[in-house]
Amino acid sequence: MEDSNVLNNEEISQFIKEANDKLDKFTLVLEKFGLDIITKMGQTNSKINMLTDKINELNKATIEIKSLTPQLTNIIENQKIFEAELDLIRSLVQKSNISFRPKEIVNEEVERDTSATIKKQSIINQLNDLKNKVYEINEPEPVIERLENIKEDIFIFKGGHRILYEIAQFMKKLEGLDTFSEDLKESIKEKIVFWINKL
Repeated sequence: MEDSNVLNNEEISQFIKEANDKLDKFTLVLEKFGLDIITKMGQTNSKINMLTDKINELNKATIEIKSLTPQLTNIIENQKIFEAELDLIRSLVQKSNISFRPKEIVNEEVERDTSATIKKQSIINQLNDLKNKVYEINEPEPVIERLENIKEDIFIFKGGHRILYEIAQFMKKLEGLDTFSEDLKESIKEKIVFWINKL
């Protein structure tokens, strides 16, 4: 009986020793697993921080780009005005075939243009005539031709002017159309009143 007790004690101590060994190994595995998890969480956290920084940078860049939009719109608008005035200058130079003589220009005295009032009234009369006859016109071509003549007269009278761009924009609306619609007739009547006030 004593032998079986000793045997049992030995078996128990052997079992405890094996259990301790297994617990030590399991603890090492858990520690390694925990360290791996902590490392991976740290790496993930680092990547999240990097992505957050990049998103913030993109957000700032987007805001900067959005803030440039009004300036870009102004540049495009000014470019269109410039192109319209440049086209008008080209057509006037081609029609008039003016040759400049520097000596004469230097020696000439500047004379006051007494016909300025007459020119302005002539332009107003042309605009009013178009406004009054707009319902008799069914095709856009005659309107485009009249607006082109008025535009040239305004350029000769005023030089560069915002009205020139607006007239050119309206002419572009008419180009390629087959008919001169009622909406366009109303629109040009309103614009003519506006243009006369701007002269």
